[in-house]
Amino acid sequence: MSDRQFKRVLATDCGSTTTKAILIERRGDGYHLIARGEAPTTVEAPYEDVTRGVLNAVAEVEELSGRRLLDGDSLIRPAEGATGTDLYLSTSSAGGGLQIMVVGLVRTMTAESAQRAALGAGAIVMDVLALDDGRAPHERIERMRQLRPDMILISGGVDGGEQRRVVEMAELVAAANPTARLGARYRLPIIYAGNVEARDAIRETLEPVSELTITDNLRPTMDRESLQPTRMQIQELFLHHVMAQAPGYSSLMSWTDADIMPTPAAVGNMMQTIARERGINVVGVDIGGATTDVFSVFSGRFNRTVSANLGMSYSVSNVLAEAGIENILRWVPEDVDRGGIINQIRNKMIRPTTVPQQLSSLQVEHGIAREALRLAFEQHKQLAVGLKGVQQERDIADAFSQEAGARTMVEMMELDLLVGSGGVLSHAPRRSQAAMMLIDAFAPEGFTELAVDSIFMMPQLGVLADVHPQAALEVFFRDCLIRLGTCLAPRGRYQPGRRCLHLSMQLPEGRREMDLDWGQAAVIALEEGQTATVTARPVGGADVGAGRGRPVTRQVEGGQVGFIVDTRGRPLILPSDGAQRSAQLLQWQAALKAYPDIADSSVAPPVGDLRTESTLA
Repeated sequence: MSDRQFKRVLATDCGSTTTKAILIERRGDGYHLIARGEAPTTVEAPYEDVTRGVLNAVAEVEELSGRRLLDGDSLIRPAEGATGTDLYLSTSSAGGGLQIMVVGLVRTMTAESAQRAALGAGAIVMDVLALDDGRAPHERIERMRQLRPDMILISGGVDGGEQRRVVEMAELVAAANPTARLGARYRLPIIYAGNVEARDAIRETLEPVSELTITDNLRPTMDRESLQPTRMQIQELFLHHVMAQAPGYSSLMSWTDADIMPTPAAVGNMMQTIARERGINVVGVDIGGATTDVFSVFSGRFNRTVSANLGMSYSVSNVLAEAGIENILRWVPEDVDRGGIINQIRNKMIRPTTVPQQLSSLQVEHGIAREALRLAFEQHKQLAVGLKGVQQERDIADAFSQEAGARTMVEMMELDLLVGSGGVLSHAPRRSQAAMMLIDAFAPEGFTELAVDSIFMMPQLGVLADVHPQAALEVFFRDCLIRLGTCLAPRGRYQPGRRCLHLSMQLPEGRREMDLDWGQAAVIALEEGQTATVTARPVGGADVGAGRGRPVTRQVEGGQVGFIVDTRGRPLILPSDGAQRSAQLLQWQAALKAYPDIADSSVAPPVGDLRTESTLA
């Protein structure tokens, strides 16, 4: 199917509140985005039919594009002239997305493997139950009854290992007999991906009370992890069992030309496609109003995490609680009233669609975003690790020569592309603000390309990547991705007043030499579509990717911000002295032209539509 050349592709993403539709067409130089429309999702009363929201979003695409796509309540197939479409695809997170509870034996081994499998399939992991989680059996039973997940994933034991404790955990699930989230009309799906020797006992225990599916062991041996079969089973059950219970989904599934994919899984699929086709390492983040998703692909190994209580509106008070007001305000150069700022943050939770009206409020909001992103990325790095419990060389991610579980697989010096998404990044009034938030939160090292998703169509492109990867990539890089530029950041300890880097640059306008001390931020003009050859010679213990003091020559891409050089040191530590910190923040912000001077009347107009920005999701 991927070899077929489609003239016109229609794709939708049925979100929890909004259904978004995009129309893609093939022209002489490849595939292009033609139009995008959206409408409220209609899974709840009074409509209780997801297809109504889809039809409304497609109708808006019709109006904007001038193409006729609908004949009443049906899609016109195939495409002929300015009428119809050849391919219709969809993703969905309506109704809160896919919610899973994970049950394992050891939290940091088989349970962690199960958690990675569930997250990679696009699920929200509601809780992880394990023998060593410190809870009594009755507490685990009560927890399962309370949460009411869409499905339960059980893992535990290597093939041929102990069976008794795996069966004990299954017996707890049977005793709880939890009701599924969408009601008691069907039996709760349970996936068993543990010791193959325990399958008969698992069947005897769980088949009477659930819709049991048995698949390959997630951890067949201590030194091997096999996640893909479980991920495929999760998505299959979600599509044909869980999603089928939602109003209107049976009709929607009959329309689509490929399986409906959970929205986070589609984004992850797009990240993996980019990494595979370009041969690069990628980190992506989607920061919303309630949650923050982080995706990474390093050396072909994919990981995804969901920080369910880190967001910019509904969960903003939790960011305040976890990060602390001091960490948020360390990014604000001016003295502010802490009590007033705390009230501002709480009001944002109550009124999530409000936008900052003053520069100081905008800087506070961006400080919150930095901390939410930083905390979510720290959680991601803790899960994206090697296999724990291994005491021998393994055949998974063997490009990393570390002790098992001792280090994260997210190596920032090896990162090639960092992509940000979500209202606070995609619709920041200035692109340089988005660049600063990404740099401050993720602290990239060496040479890293920075970009933002302009209108968040990665879910639709992710499901398209399964059918036509080339079309998905063309639209992603041509119409979806906004290149901010390339960041060069030496790894090393900040040493005030000492030289750390010499740059030799062959720029479009000619050759340029530049020396930088520790603690600086600088931007060299390099527009989108332009490239420059840069030789970075680190000094004073700095490292730009080849080791301390060793030069690196790279061709760097430009963008809407330019070529950014950040010599503030890694790890990034702000001065403890308030006056010094404020002076440095103002210098860094001025270098990137991130915020206007209050007295400056030549303030650049906001990027994008403030009505879109108001969601900050």
